[in-house]
Amino acid sequence: MRWNRCSDDLIAETDSGGLIQTIRVTRHLSQRQPANCTAAVSARQWVTGKGLGLGDATSRAIQLYGKPDSRSPSTKAGQQLELLYYAFDWAGPDVPQVMEVVCTMGESGKPGRVVEIMLAASSL
Repeated sequence: MRWNRCSDDLIAETDSGGLIQTIRVTRHLSQRQPANCTAAVSARQWVTGKGLGLGDATSRAIQLYGKPDSRSPSTKAGQQLELLYYAFDWAGPDVPQVMEVVCTMGESGKPGRVVEIMLAASSL
């Protein structure tokens, strides 16, 4: 299932029984948000339980969730990105087991920004 708000998407992937396995919110890096886009305010509702959302600074992800289990370079649409990987298997099976946060690289003293958040029921 996919929902779109201007340049942001929310995608839910299910298993064959209809149980949600992953939820991903993503900002399209190659698209500019239309000037007349009023849905951007509503897209801010697409946040994690601790309030992390698209456009937040990378440092906010670390402030909310702590040091990631791994932090590595990544790319998407030709842009250099950074992947923060969090494993929550210690929290039990009733919560997402993995969270990946993809951020832009900070430039010229500006912080990197969150462009994608993925929560998964099990390790990838």
